[in-house]
Amino acid sequence: MSATSDDTMTAHSAPIDAMDQLGERLAAARSSIAEVIYGQERVVDETLITLLSGGHVLLIGVPGLGKTRLVETLGTVFGLEERRVQFTPDLMPADILGSEVLEEQETGRRQFRFIKGPVFCQLLMADEINRASPRTQSALLQAMQEHRVSVAGHYHGLPQPFHVLATQNPLEQEGTYPLPEAQLDRFLMQVDVEYPEREAEREILLKTTGATEVQARPVMDAAQLLAAQRFVRHVPVGESVVDGILDMVRAGRPESTDIPEVRAHVSWGPGPRASQALMLAVRARAILHGRFAPSLDDVLALAAPVLRHRMALSFAARAEGVRIDDIIERLCARLD
Repeated sequence: MSATSDDTMTAHSAPIDAMDQLGERLAAARSSIAEVIYGQERVVDETLITLLSGGHVLLIGVPGLGKTRLVETLGTVFGLEERRVQFTPDLMPADILGSEVLEEQETGRRQFRFIKGPVFCQLLMADEINRASPRTQSALLQAMQEHRVSVAGHYHGLPQPFHVLATQNPLEQEGTYPLPEAQLDRFLMQVDVEYPEREAEREILLKTTGATEVQARPVMDAAQLLAAQRFVRHVPVGESVVDGILDMVRAGRPESTDIPEVRAHVSWGPGPRASQALMLAVRARAILHGRFAPSLDDVLALAAPVLRHRMALSFAARAEGVRIDDIIERLCARLD
């Protein structure tokens, strides 16, 4: 066999070996998370897909379903520096970003020094994000999109990787401020956290009320997570999957669809960022499940978490009890 043939075989085997190694790490990460988080496999998988895609996730569910614990566990498993901010109506942007303070040196000279806020971490938990004012919510916009913040006219870069995992309680209507569309669009996924099944809740009772409590173990570090995110972007996507993503997203726009339910009930549909999010997410899901390329099944599985916060129902549709997930199911039926 010639040297050229050997080089070709090595070039082809390198991505396969890298995928095998990444698959083993992700399997170990899922196993470690499962030791702490019970009965939320879908939530864990969708959150892992978001991290592998380099995005941010919005976790929505009633209190007590383990949203905060999930974020803390992810920080441990991936070896990320994690911070938590409790969003309240009196929280100010400087409480998140940081501020400049005037200091006097020994020489008598005065100068400003920037004190970093909790946003300078790798995994930021924004707890009950909808309880803060719109001004404070918008303080996260630049950080989530550009991975840097501007304070007093100076830019400050954030650590890499940087992810925001925000929680929101749907039943708290009083004293809350709905997230604006621009900020919702910054989240790669909206993951709905539901009540666990009976057997999962039984396991929670037995394993969390005893004398000892299992702790998650580190599996990866920040550098390995960054490498995994780069790898995901090189996963090939077939033309049928690309067309499926485009068909689904474009069919969700009332001005360009031929689906009657969308025209009648949707006030605005998903933009191009939804297509980008689906493109990354289906790649990450394929890798998470040990496949080298995504399929239309991945598009169908991730349509709801990627699209549900990027579409809005009309007032009449909400009055009639129409749910956004019903519309997305109609989009999926069209693609299936």
